[in-house]
Amino acid sequence: MTEIISHLTKQLKQTGIRPSFQRIKVLEYLWHCQTHPTVEEIFTALTSEIPTISKATIYNSLHRFIGVGLVREINIGTDAQHYDIVLEDHGHFKCLSCGKIYNFTLDYDQLVVNGLQAFMIKKKDVYFSGLCPDCQPK
Repeated sequence: MTEIISHLTKQLKQTGIRPSFQRIKVLEYLWHCQTHPTVEEIFTALTSEIPTISKATIYNSLHRFIGVGLVREINIGTDAQHYDIVLEDHGHFKCLSCGKIYNFTLDYDQLVVNGLQAFMIKKKDVYFSGLCPDCQPK
């Protein structure tokens, strides 16, 4: 068992999730991929290795991971939900040309927000869009 698989299996056990082969593979894909995939992208990537995996299994696994804080769901202006294994606060940049999603460092404590003093903020997401360096006109 590789070190990453061992680490992910331990995380699942610590959160009370039975580390089935499919769950480990979904989490491993997120670990290696880190491109904020959709369920469809995860399904496409895993079906060659696990032909019997279903989208329902992936959805169910992701929702369990979200529920215990192993993964977070992000909405970045598309119809499909994307999934992120990086739990530390950070922002997202989506390229409007190639569709890739990039992480960037952001200090949420330094973010100035006016007009929400009486609100209880439960979740902070910062999302920018534009053209990545590869897609900008040369």
